[in-house]
This record gives sequence, structure tokens and C-alpha cells, in this order.
Amino acid sequence: MNYTTKVVQVTNVSPSTTSEQMRTLFGFLGTIEELKLFPPDDSPMPVTSRVCFVKFQEPESVGVSQHLTNTVFVDRALIVVPFAEVKKAKAAPSLMAESGPLPANRGL
Repeated sequence: MNYTTKVVQVTNVSPSTTSEQMRTLFGFLGTIEELKLFPPDDSPMPVTSRVCFVKFQEPESVGVSQHLTNTVFVDRALIVVPFAEVKKAKAAPSLMAESGPLPANRGL
């Protein structure tokens, strides 16, 4: 499947997981341009789950990374989905600007 996005959204991330651990895990699948973990590592607020966004250099890494869905990492089964990027003219590139999960492929 051809992906136009280079970003994946990873949900159900354990609260004890660090951005460095996520970078190591997804770094095996392709070169990472940007990685954001929410809430951040240094967040003072207590969390029960985290969300991570990973932007790869190559869109092919998106398809490969989806194979990590249901992989138990630390103590949670990860959920990895492609995340649509919406580009704005003359705007600084941002991982989170006007984006959202791509719809699931419903065709059989």
C-alpha cells in the first residue's frame, strides 16, 4: 500500500515509556525526522497513558511500523496508525498542524 504520509500515531503507550525508548524502537524501522511524546517526559502531571507521533523520512516506513500494532512494549500493547499530514502554504512545517488519523481501509 502506498502512503502519502510519513507520520504514524502510536497510542496506548505506557506512562513509564520515555521518548528515547520510542526513538529506539521506531528507529529500527526507518530514519526518524521527528518524534513527539505527549505528555512530554518532563511533564509534572500524572498520566495513565501516552500518545506518540513519529515522522519518518520515507513514507514506506509507515506501512512497516503498522506491524508493531499489538506489540507489547513496556507493559502495554501499542496501537500504530498512519496520521494524515495537511500542508499549508508558507507555514512552518509542524508534525501536529491540521492533522488527523487516516480512515481505516474498509475494502476487502
